[in-house]
Amino acid sequence: MRFALLLSVLVAPLLAQDGFKPLFNGKNLDDWIVDTPGLWSVDNGVITGKSPGLKYNDFLRTKKHYRNFTLRVKFRMTDPTGKGNSGIQFRSKPVEGSHEVSGYQADMGAQYWGALYDESRRKKVLAAASPEALAKLDKGGWNEYVITARGNRITLELNGVKSVEWVETEPGIEQTGFLALQLHSGGPLTMEFKDLLIKEWKD
Repeated sequence: MRFALLLSVLVAPLLAQDGFKPLFNGKNLDDWIVDTPGLWSVDNGVITGKSPGLKYNDFLRTKKHYRNFTLRVKFRMTDPTGKGNSGIQFRSKPVEGSHEVSGYQADMGAQYWGALYDESRRKKVLAAASPEALAKLDKGGWNEYVITARGNRITLELNGVKSVEWVETEPGIEQTGFLALQLHSGGPLTMEFKDLLIKEWKD
């Protein structure tokens, strides 16, 4: 615990120079909207979503909305079934009357690792992951997504390798919205997220 605090003190000035800021306070979920109490917790700077088995998708959402940004997130999936699925939503909005949200998702799990998915809107994979990115994936260990959204261009990087480069051409697609962490229906499944850092772009 002391080492983690010391490391954060040493690293924080470097992150500030690079324009990145922590996405959450590292202690609790006060700046997030918790959809289902009891599924999400924070321990030593790690956000954990633990599903005993769900009949619906659950999302831990940021209260703040983001438009143009680069987001860095490290994640780990513990999936005893081999069928688990999760993801990181962005430029998203709630779907009225349900647990669901609508928007882009940096997908993870099963055949969706590294893909860009359109959750509850077009309901399809917009772009599959590059073979080069999938070759760097550690399905049982820690991985890192870097998500960049600037205007109509979206880039996903998985463990430092470009996974998706997408140019949005369909009119009327949202270019702002909240970020969210997903626990997919089914399970059991445990998702861990740490080192969540964001840099907002003016353009």
